[in-house]
Amino acid sequence: MDRTTSSAPTGAPRTANVAAVLDHAWATQAFTATDVIEATGLSRSTAIALCDELIELGWLTELDDSRQAGAEYRKGRPARRYELHVDAGVVVGVDAGAHSITAVVTDLRGRELSRSHRPVDPAADADDRIAAIDAAIDDALAVGGHKRPLCVAIGVPTPVDVRGLAPDHDYFWQRMNPRVVERVRDRGCAVLVDNDANLATLAEGSIGAGLGIDSYITIVTGERLGAGYVVDGRLVRGRGQAGELHLLGLVDGVGSARGIVALLRDWGREHRESGGLPEGSPLASLPVDQVDAQAVFDAAEDGDVVAVHLLERMADRIARMSAVLAGVLDVERIVFAGALVSSMGRLLDLTTALLPSYMNAEPPELVASTLGGDIVAQGAVASAIDRVRRNALRIELSAR
Repeated sequence: MDRTTSSAPTGAPRTANVAAVLDHAWATQAFTATDVIEATGLSRSTAIALCDELIELGWLTELDDSRQAGAEYRKGRPARRYELHVDAGVVVGVDAGAHSITAVVTDLRGRELSRSHRPVDPAADADDRIAAIDAAIDDALAVGGHKRPLCVAIGVPTPVDVRGLAPDHDYFWQRMNPRVVERVRDRGCAVLVDNDANLATLAEGSIGAGLGIDSYITIVTGERLGAGYVVDGRLVRGRGQAGELHLLGLVDGVGSARGIVALLRDWGREHRESGGLPEGSPLASLPVDQVDAQAVFDAAEDGDVVAVHLLERMADRIARMSAVLAGVLDVERIVFAGALVSSMGRLLDLTTALLPSYMNAEPPELVASTLGGDIVAQGAVASAIDRVRRNALRIELSAR
């Protein structure tokens, strides 16, 4: 059969072909039927028919023709040009942290349209926490005049199983994730709940330091450490607790999953209270309750010998931890994200110098995330867009 004159198939093959065209649209920018043919192997008539169908469904939009757009053409009628209809709907990414809730609304390419931010008491009960999450989502949608999103993804600081629930044996986890996936308001779309470190890892793979890397770890550090693992291009979930780092309590020289922010603050205050700081030390002039991790980083930059010693002590701890994680998973890169990551350059340099002494294999590259405090919300957006992309043909756009 002449492939240039075949008609669109019906049934399951047709659905697969529609999905292939839509997947191509999602993976590229403006394109023509010829581009679809080259990417999918479909006939010209089928490619054009399916693009028209996706326009009718609301997933594609037709752009100005090639002549008007200045694209190259030879003779005859310029090729029709198509593009993913990025405004066909919105998604919401939520960082439901212990102290605050941030909700970000984006289009289908992840371009931010609106956001909201609400403080929340870490000791809030389940009803108050759910109400804060709902209110943050409502606020963000209202700013842009949006009503029904295509997907909502929520990051929480707990392990999350395949049902979106936290293990029931830990009180803190239950308080941070009081069955969020079941209790947030029904918005007529899929609601996803995931661990915050997993979402940070997805963000790094989508727009950050994990882009183009097949195997990497993202370590989120603040008061505690959490991790997300991508191995051979896939996020490792296990039974829901793959990123929990309680195992560090078994590692000599590490001893716990306490984070960089917590330990540098405690170590700095111990030195301040002991009176053992040298004269002229920036830390010596601070009240004890103002000695925190940032103060230690700043003092080290000023050459304070005690602060430098504390960074060297922390570097040894991170090197041991990195050697264990990288040795097990053989990753190319470890990305550090979270609080004060912008101040960690010197600390990571010290750690990089120590790491080979703890490993037989080639050490991974250690880098600081550039995604800032929005990393969990950005990962939630990436997760929501991926969900919409994989289920697009099951989503009815007309009602939205």
